[in-house]
Amino acid sequence: MPLKSSTPARRTVPIVPDTGTAYGRPARTYRAELTEVGPGTPMGELLRRYWHPIGLASDATDTPRRLRVLGEDLILFRDKAGRPGLLHPHCAHRGTSLYYGKVEERGIRCCYHGWLFDVQGRCADQPCEPDGGRARDKVRQPWYPVQELYGLVWTYMGPPDKKPVLPRYECLETLDDGEFLETNANSLGGGGPVIIPCNWLQHYENLVDPFHVVILHSAFSGTQFVEQMAIKPEVHWEYADHGVRTISLRSLPGGKTMRRISEAGLPTLRVIPDPRIGQYGRVESLGWVLPIDDHHFRIYVVGRVRTAGALSEMRTRMNGKLWEEMTEEEHQRHPNDVEAMVSQGTIAGHSEEHLATTDRGIVMLRRLLQQQLDALREGRDPLGVSFDPDAPPVRFAAGNFQEG
Repeated sequence: MPLKSSTPARRTVPIVPDTGTAYGRPARTYRAELTEVGPGTPMGELLRRYWHPIGLASDATDTPRRLRVLGEDLILFRDKAGRPGLLHPHCAHRGTSLYYGKVEERGIRCCYHGWLFDVQGRCADQPCEPDGGRARDKVRQPWYPVQELYGLVWTYMGPPDKKPVLPRYECLETLDDGEFLETNANSLGGGGPVIIPCNWLQHYENLVDPFHVVILHSAFSGTQFVEQMAIKPEVHWEYADHGVRTISLRSLPGGKTMRRISEAGLPTLRVIPDPRIGQYGRVESLGWVLPIDDHHFRIYVVGRVRTAGALSEMRTRMNGKLWEEMTEEEHQRHPNDVEAMVSQGTIAGHSEEHLATTDRGIVMLRRLLQQQLDALREGRDPLGVSFDPDAPPVRFAAGNFQEG
């Protein structure tokens, strides 16, 4: 008779494969039609139907300045007669950069053979050619029209026959006693450096996302604004004349309500009331998100102020430090908008998103942009462009208001 084993029989445990791992996941993709801004791209052509700020008025001097705008490299200067000019950098003669050119009364002269171009690219002199260039009228340096307004230099880079008027804005036209306009080129509202290394859309969409204020700027990174901003708001969004409007209601102690209205205006406007102070009333400043190329943007801001330097004081400080003064560990512990945006990738992976109910504003904004792309494709003008030089200033509803 066989002996019985005292060792209990082993039970076979089935191996259950892991689920939801990163293995085999598809490559990230993004919506190129909304993000890419170079010439000939859908969004690039849409943005080229509007005026964009490209620098402070003080940036246009008799020292040529390199710029990159909507994926194009350009040269900004101001001739000795005071006219600003924006030209393609490579001289039409043999391609030397006009960055090394000499600015004169009539324009900018190439350092190589002295060809002189005015602010509209016309060749005015070819000093090495007989009679100063008998065929110089046939040469045109590529150029873009520019105008100055609100202390900024603006350019229109689209089809010449579709050039709209440069818009004016009511909140910058109507000044109260003691107010004056101040201009800032340091990307206020971006939460970090002047040049932000990610796609412009990541910031533009941030404008219609009021819930990140409660988490990122309050619960996670510490109170970066006034205490009222930490209150979770009741939010709804609506389409406005020039973009998407966000209306946030916060119930305050004492029974009052803070009604905060912000707007993302076409083409790249940030119409955001100052969140740092308990001031109520209409929006104080406007910002324009300038897409430098597909992977970089910057912000220009103009605001009504009562003291010089007031716009610069709007920069967020954590424990008394500006963004560039913080250590890497401090950036981890107290991230700002720039960390939240740039860490999505140079262009966010839209294929991996899981949008929720609080992202309704982002869905509406993307839909609005897509509608403008459709309008362009169908031969219609996009929203917010005007060809009427007597059109009234654009008016926004944005501001902080107390009710009850």
